[in-house]
Amino acid sequence: MSTAKAKGGKGTPATIAAAKAGVDFTLHAYEVDPNAESYGEAAADALGVPHDRLFKTLLAEVDGTLTVGVVPVSSTLDLKALAAAAGGKKARMADPRDAERATGYVVGGISPLGQRRRLPTVIDASVSGLATVYVSAGRRGLQIELVPADLVRLTGARVGAIARG
Repeated sequence: MSTAKAKGGKGTPATIAAAKAGVDFTLHAYEVDPNAESYGEAAADALGVPHDRLFKTLLAEVDGTLTVGVVPVSSTLDLKALAAAAGGKKARMADPRDAERATGYVVGGISPLGQRRRLPTVIDASVSGLATVYVSAGRRGLQIELVPADLVRLTGARVGAIARG
């Protein structure tokens, strides 16, 4: 089990939340490519992790409510499916500033864990078939690896088919 301390720091809200919950996790640091087109794909490539095991955290507005969608970096978020899974009718991507304000994280480092306030969260169903998954640990250049059941429990998420591609 890792501690909540990230390399050279006191930890992030995500790692602190996981440690406080007694969850086993592993932190993986990597060099951030400032020119990368996709933070998630660049992270997966830097860590040598298959793109279907590293999940990105995206924020959308479902019927006006900020909602978190967590999908593999190998796919895109299906907004209609997210709306349906969240019990809504219509979804659109959230303004990045609203996402940062609500979560307390910067775009490219938004974690589904330890957000400033708990938002409705839906994790893609593909998570269920994996032994462990990687999600942002709350800053660019740091991923947290944990068991999918712990990710679902810590976020209070629903699991649904919200990815396409």
